[in-house]
Amino acid sequence: MKNYKAIIEHYEACLAEHGDTHLGVDWPNIEDALKRYKVMLELLDLKENENNFSLLDFGCGASHLFQFIKEQTTLNVEYNGLDISKAFVDLSKEKFPENTYYCLDILEENNALPNFDYVICNGIFTEKRELSFDEMWAYTKNMLTAIFNKTEKGMAFNVMSKAVDWERWDLFHLPTDLLIDFMTKELSRNFIIRNDYGLYEYTVYIYK
Repeated sequence: MKNYKAIIEHYEACLAEHGDTHLGVDWPNIEDALKRYKVMLELLDLKENENNFSLLDFGCGASHLFQFIKEQTTLNVEYNGLDISKAFVDLSKEKFPENTYYCLDILEENNALPNFDYVICNGIFTEKRELSFDEMWAYTKNMLTAIFNKTEKGMAFNVMSKAVDWERWDLFHLPTDLLIDFMTKELSRNFIIRNDYGLYEYTVYIYK
């Protein structure tokens, strides 16, 4: 079993225990979860004023981002969801059959996935569970490279901040200098780091 499968199993256990709620995707409270959706979608607003684009919700879980888009925004978006977990994909398909969903591991099935204008990765890199920091960092770099290659315009993702009073063993607290060095050398020098929305994390927008 690949080491990152422990992360997937953790989220599936949350879904089994808490169902289709913010706790089912392991966000502690609904207010912060909604704030994250808003910040993630500002990937689009900060770059250009357009309202017709393809969006991949990478690690879509129960498609709560799509629900937020429908209920809280006027965006005209071609929404697509992807999750490595069949349990989450089946739930999302049942809720929103009009959307396209992919159930695959991008590190193994890269060619099965088309390109999208924008990709949002909310909560994909915030928990490392039993992985060591080095294991999670290697996994994150591989994932960011694979996902960015499927992005035509830009992507957003979040990680836990190092600027905290204490760090949880199971969360991925990533130093910004380490991430910036990787992005500028391997992905793009065109990025924004958001640390202004009151949570113990930061969000990165990285553009082509």
